[in-house]
This record gives sequence, structure tokens and C-alpha cells, in this order.
Amino acid sequence: MTTHFDDLETRSADERRAAQETAFLQQVTRAMSAQNSCLVADGPVSSLDDITKLPVLRKSQLVAWQKENPPFGGMAISNMAHVFQSPGPIYEPGGVSHDWWRMGRFLHACGIGKGDIVQNCFGYHLTPAGMIFESGARAVGAAVLPAGTGQTELQAQAAHDIGITAYAGTPDYLKLILEKADEMGLPLKITRAAVGGGALFPSLRAWYADRGITCRQCYATADLGNIAYESEAEEGMILDEGVIVEIVTPGTGDPVPEGEVGEVVVTTLNPDYPLIRFATGDLSAMMPGQSPCGRTNARIKGWMGRADQTTKIKGMFVRPEQVAALVAKHAEIDRARVVASRDGEMDVMTVRIETAAQDSAAFEPSIVETLKLKGRVELVPPGALPRDGLVIEDARSYD
Repeated sequence: MTTHFDDLETRSADERRAAQETAFLQQVTRAMSAQNSCLVADGPVSSLDDITKLPVLRKSQLVAWQKENPPFGGMAISNMAHVFQSPGPIYEPGGVSHDWWRMGRFLHACGIGKGDIVQNCFGYHLTPAGMIFESGARAVGAAVLPAGTGQTELQAQAAHDIGITAYAGTPDYLKLILEKADEMGLPLKITRAAVGGGALFPSLRAWYADRGITCRQCYATADLGNIAYESEAEEGMILDEGVIVEIVTPGTGDPVPEGEVGEVVVTTLNPDYPLIRFATGDLSAMMPGQSPCGRTNARIKGWMGRADQTTKIKGMFVRPEQVAALVAKHAEIDRARVVASRDGEMDVMTVRIETAAQDSAAFEPSIVETLKLKGRVELVPPGALPRDGLVIEDARSYD
């Protein structure tokens, strides 16, 4: 097996950017030319640098678009072979062309290929996860047992009878299969695991390693397919070659500096389904440098929490978009953070504002206007707020 899936993984930064820019501009043209397109740019889009002129698309907007113009909200869809339904509901198209969801790259990085039989324990019912991983297995030449979820005893028996060598599914379900096989006295041949859909905790990875199983994780969604994946270096998650990833301040489309935590926003370069600046609702951060494995694309730190920090304070919801609107109203505000706390049995909202200004009262009218609540105002010097991706912090105890 070669070290890398293809030559795209070892491109220079200039080669990658040039290819991404061409594909990005084609994707924008494709999306804007759709008959019922809702995509509107804030000015001309002629280079990759103009990506921030395009709006961030959130799942709630996509649901609304799809209700108005079913099933895909006016998106330009081509080469569709399947239609899937995810919670929301959100409808996603699926294709059957080679590695349509780009999962083969991840399975290859897991060491899965020809001669392997993959027990695919992702769901096949309505949602696309099962098909996503099956498509990836096909791309690397592996056979698949379409096991789906549940029926652990049957799963263990099949793994033994067939001689399954690799697993695909959520991080914790493989442990149940292995323990059930032990209970039934069935030796298994699984040595590799490709997992997603949940956090792979270090203790669980170590548990698998003790049984001779190499377990690596990817970061993927039903809408976008594979976004990032672990390699043999197991240092962060390498961005997939078929997406453009931005890390932005939650509630905005404004990129954060490298290393700071923010919301993951993804543009897919799949011409069959032009999702542009799609907000995943997940937090992560870009890592400096390149992976020791030789793949040259940028890396993220993996899943670091949820960006949707909507919090109810005094019976009112406060959303990240409102905090962003407050910052936008005042040029002298660098950042803002809403903190929900308690004083006795009463909710308290404190708005911490990072600014060189000295008059906290000057911000009170805007706070009431944008957040719809009165609160305490605390001014802090530039650079004082944590760069952890939080714009709304719930400091109340629920014990």
C-alpha cells in the first residue's frame, strides 16, 4: 500500500490554493446560476479572498429553504442517485461516482484497502452515514458487510464467521461487539477501525490498541461528507482535499487568527452539490505547520465543542448572532462575551466588552437593543477575553 491516497495530499500550498480557487469560483457560479438560488454575494467574487463576501449558510436557513422549495432549497443538484433525510428534517442528495463523499482518503489513512472486509456499523436507514462509508470502502477496494446498527450478538457472530478485518462505525460500538464476541467465545480478526459520529476518547483508543486494533477518527457530516481525518501521525486532523475550511467567530462569518477556537465553516468543491460556507455548528481551531506523515494540507485540532451557544437568560434566548451584532455596532469594541450567572434565585447577564474605551454606560443602549435584555457591563482591555470560541458563557450551576 502506498503512503498516500493520491498526489493531491502532497501538493505545495500554492498548487493547492490555485486548484481550490478555480474550483471555488466554478462552484459559486454554479450555485448562483441555479433557477431558485438564494445565494447573494456582498460584492463581486473573483478570487478565493472574496469568500467572506458570501453569507454563512446555517442549518436553520437550509431547512427553511427546503421547505419553501423542496427538496433541496433551490440548490443546483446534478448526478443524484439517492435522497437522504437527516434530523431537521434536512434532505441531502447522494451520488455514486467514485468516492463521492471523499471517504476513501480516510479509510486509506487507516490502512484499509484491498483484501479487507469492513463491518460497516453506520446506519443505512434514511440517513447517509452507511452509504458514505460504503462508498469510501469501494474507493479503496475493500469489501463491506452492511451491518448497520444494533443486534450486537449477530454482529459478533458475523464478524467471526466472515473474518471481518476492519470496522467502521461510532467509536464506542466496536467495544460492545468485541466484548460480546469474548462472551460468546468467538475470536475476531479486526485490526483496524475507522470511526466517526462521536468523540474518540484517549482511554478508548488505548483500550483498542491493547487489543491490537489501530483506531482513527474522521470529522464528517451528512451534508458535506468528509471534512478532516487522522493519519498515522495522529496529530490533529488533516483537511480533506475536496473542501475549503474556515474557522470563524461564532455567529459571524469573520475568520479568527490561526490557533484560536471558532466555528467550522465548510465550502465543498463537489460540483454535484454546491454547499458554500456551510456552518457545521462545531468548534475547532487551525493547527500550525504540517503533519509529520507528509500530507501537506492544513490541520484542525478536531472537535472542540458546539458553536451554537444559544442560552436562555431571564426567560429570553440570547444567541451568538446577537453578540456579533453588538460588536458590529461599535468600532471601538474588539470582542464581546455574554456571561450568564445567578444572584440568589435571579439570573444575571454580564456583558464583558474588550475595548480601550472607559465609559461602560455608552454601550448600555446597544446592549438592550441587540440582546433585548438589560445587564451588567464589564469593560476589559484588548486581549483580555479568552480565545476559546465562546461568545456566550453559561456560568450557572445546575447541580
